[in-house]
Amino acid sequence: MSVTKVHARQIFDSRGNPTVEVDLYTDKGRFRAAVPSGASTGVHEAVELRDGDKANYVGKGVSKAVNNVNTVLGPELIKSGLKVTQQKEIDDLLIKLDGTPNKGKLGANAILGVSIACVEAGAAEKGVPVYQHLAELAGIRPPYVMPCPAFNVINGGSHAGNKLAFQEFMLLPTGATSFTEAMKIGTETYHTLKKVISAKYGIDAVNVGDEGGFAPNVSGADESLELLMEAISKAGYEGKIKIALDVASSEFYKDGKYDLDFKNPNSDPQKWISGTELADLYLSYVKKYPIVSIEDPFDQDDWEAWTHFTKNSSVQIVGDDLTVTNPLRIKTAIEKKACNGLLLKINQIGTISESIQAAQLAQSDGWGVMVSHRSGETENTIIADLVVALGTGQIKTGAPARSERVAKYNALLRIEGEIKDGVYAGDKGLSAGLTAPALLKK
Repeated sequence: MSVTKVHARQIFDSRGNPTVEVDLYTDKGRFRAAVPSGASTGVHEAVELRDGDKANYVGKGVSKAVNNVNTVLGPELIKSGLKVTQQKEIDDLLIKLDGTPNKGKLGANAILGVSIACVEAGAAEKGVPVYQHLAELAGIRPPYVMPCPAFNVINGGSHAGNKLAFQEFMLLPTGATSFTEAMKIGTETYHTLKKVISAKYGIDAVNVGDEGGFAPNVSGADESLELLMEAISKAGYEGKIKIALDVASSEFYKDGKYDLDFKNPNSDPQKWISGTELADLYLSYVKKYPIVSIEDPFDQDDWEAWTHFTKNSSVQIVGDDLTVTNPLRIKTAIEKKACNGLLLKINQIGTISESIQAAQLAQSDGWGVMVSHRSGETENTIIADLVVALGTGQIKTGAPARSERVAKYNALLRIEGEIKDGVYAGDKGLSAGLTAPALLKK
């Protein structure tokens, strides 16, 4: 079945910024996709095309991207006569129509909208759930693996107005026996953390950030980690929950050093630290707290620090700004032994086929793969299907609060209810130092 009509429009993401939505039609009906948008973006990401007209939507309008779907991508896709089940050929066509290495001409946001809508249409054409269609595209057979969620519950960095340099502190219910139980553990600990923070810092400290996490006025990472430990203990889940960090350190990398006081305009350059000193700080946290994963511990081009740390650590080191879901960057990271984990963000690369390729390339070197949302999200749930399809066993899509985050978790609950013989990943999706994830060894 081919595409009969494609129509894009501008809608809004969870931050009130414009984004792209695509409606794609076949004889089976209408298939809708909406595209997310990041705040702390890597310089090597595919281009999110914005209008740049400061007089409208603060320069963030997407009418150019929408127009590119309606006048180029849609018409050419219809003209090609490709079947909606031919995802790889469709994505190759979209990439070719753009013709740039970073999708800068038509926009990764325009291309991704069409790519996701085609996945939805392809699943309907085959009469199977989206996760099954994606698994078949990736050559992956059941039993399906339900992921361990990584709940971002304390926010810092560019996402928050506190002094905290590190961007995300996450809870991973690795000790759960099912995704449903992981949600129970996660939500109960989230509510307990809310009480702990409220008692210590006051009621205004539990306002939520872009991803549903809290941004209390803590002095630094130690204080945040202590809050998590207290909440885990009070909720009764000691030993069942591990901790992950997303440092997003490219945000505070200055002149070859790291400034942990970067939100202070009068930050003292004498106190900025080297990559090696920062690595030692992480290692001290790993010794003291149940940390199993650290994302973007160093700047996206500070390869030396990455390689040094990965060699000396026993946890999962995840590349996000470093690798930007781009097979070329992942290859370089593999060669340099720079990390052992990939953050998979579909809008960093711009098509579903390239996202699958990126995940499989990372896994070929024994990496863990964590499928991820963006800080600017929509109610679209394709990443829930993708993580089950790829069987990577890890997803981060915010705190268990705010509907655009919970939509993904709810989609996973539905999938778990449907698949019956699925297994819950627990900690088996995580790499640890030189040890590949247990899921990869099955």
